[in-house]
Amino acid sequence: MSRRQSAPRLEFEAAAIYEYPEHLRPWLEALPKQPGVYFFHGDSDAMPLYIGKSVNIRSRVLSHLRTPDEAAMLRQSRRITWIQTAGELGALLLEARLIKEQQPLFNKRLRRNRQLCSLQITEGKPQIVYAREVDFSHTPNLFGLFANRRAALQTLQTLADERQLCYGLLGLESLSRGRACFRSALKRCAGACCGKESVEDHQQRLVEGLQAIGVTCWPWDSAVALKESRPDMTHYHIIHNWLWLGAVDSLDEAADLLRTPAGFDQDGYKILCKPLLTGNYEIIPLSVPEARKSR
Repeated sequence: MSRRQSAPRLEFEAAAIYEYPEHLRPWLEALPKQPGVYFFHGDSDAMPLYIGKSVNIRSRVLSHLRTPDEAAMLRQSRRITWIQTAGELGALLLEARLIKEQQPLFNKRLRRNRQLCSLQITEGKPQIVYAREVDFSHTPNLFGLFANRRAALQTLQTLADERQLCYGLLGLESLSRGRACFRSALKRCAGACCGKESVEDHQQRLVEGLQAIGVTCWPWDSAVALKESRPDMTHYHIIHNWLWLGAVDSLDEAADLLRTPAGFDQDGYKILCKPLLTGNYEIIPLSVPEARKSR
């Protein structure tokens, strides 16, 4: 019996087709060794090919030019531009915003997630709530930020398996009144569904297991400015409800940004939560009148 041979596949290693992008050399001399965001541009002026960030723009851009895996992007690139920031935090925030706004060809797509949800403990039972319906910035007892309902349920199921929680009491499956769940017989559930343990103990283990992914409420009454500095540059990041409204050179300029509606922003939360709460930066509470004062 003869075997049908598959058609030969041409597989090219990136290193085999890589050529140093000599056409980009004119843009390299002026690259700063400072933090910021950089752009690889193609023929289109409207949309960059790639947006990146670094604490040292020059070093990071040069590393792209030596990377064979990025040959396709480099061949299409025609020029390189950049925006300097006062530090790494500003670079992170600006990069996230620009990628979301401009959707560069060679960046992972970042889109506003209308299915963003979290787990909320209500009367001892977890419920899935959505950011489009609940203000995550000011709602207590939220745990986890999930791309969709399925991801939230998977996290809840994993927690139940790790802590012998009852699928039925968590709403993951139905329970028959007065009967233990199937997992209880397998000793995978500690038996809160049938009286082997108290519902209160079950709820305590649930909350303890969720603590690591608790969502922190916005801890200020209004917007704040986070001061980020390097020897030759200072920026004030204007933030409200975990949303980065932008950066200004002086608090005199903050009033215009404060007019922007500030709803919960998942990317802002992930980037800003630690810097805002650890005490490593100067934080200045703001109101619109205060923002107009010179600092």
